[in-house]
Amino acid sequence: MSTVLAFDCAVSGQGVAIVRNGDSLASLFEEGRDQAARLLPAIAAALEQAGVARTQLDLIAVTIGPGSFTGVRVGLSAARGLAVGLGIPLAGIPTTTVLRAQATATERLAVAAVDTRLGDWFCAIGDDAVPFAATAGDLVARLAGHKCLIVGKEVAPLAASLQAAGIDAIVQEGPPDPVVLGRQALVEGVEAWRARNRADGLPRPLYLRGVNITLPDGARRTVE
Repeated sequence: MSTVLAFDCAVSGQGVAIVRNGDSLASLFEEGRDQAARLLPAIAAALEQAGVARTQLDLIAVTIGPGSFTGVRVGLSAARGLAVGLGIPLAGIPTTTVLRAQATATERLAVAAVDTRLGDWFCAIGDDAVPFAATAGDLVARLAGHKCLIVGKEVAPLAASLQAAGIDAIVQEGPPDPVVLGRQALVEGVEAWRARNRADGLPRPLYLRGVNITLPDGARRTVE
């Protein structure tokens, strides 16, 4: 009986779930920012809803990106602190891996997409687990001839751009599901993550580009 606390802050808002042997004991979503202030209370609420004490957790699972720089940083910091404090392993799963696992139209090529808010998208296509950054125009060439399912939060504009270029694309709207995240972490198992943490250290953030900052004069700059 393995019990996982899983949470995502990598896309806008946050999701928290308690998963035991693949079954959801509690799941909640919250929109908005300020995850640094709201994440730990949400975790406490999910544990209470599930009737699970922190000491009963066997594994922490968190999305490591790609996504919002601040959201990824907040999620990983909380996950690392909880894992070390409770003495349990930490599973780090790419955001795009979780989104691809949520795809329901299995006869279509699943395309996980996260809006970068900079005019392009963080994506992963089909069984290729390696995410990349691409504009809608870049994706047209990659997806030509495929029936596609675009999975992610607020991905309708991407699907519309692909459709305008002749790609057969439909949308499955929604943020990364923390229940799916917990299930993905359990695929490898608690002891496998413990061994990985020992060998490689705790999971690190998956950033596909530098941090976009606003300078005092209002100009924007990407810092590697």
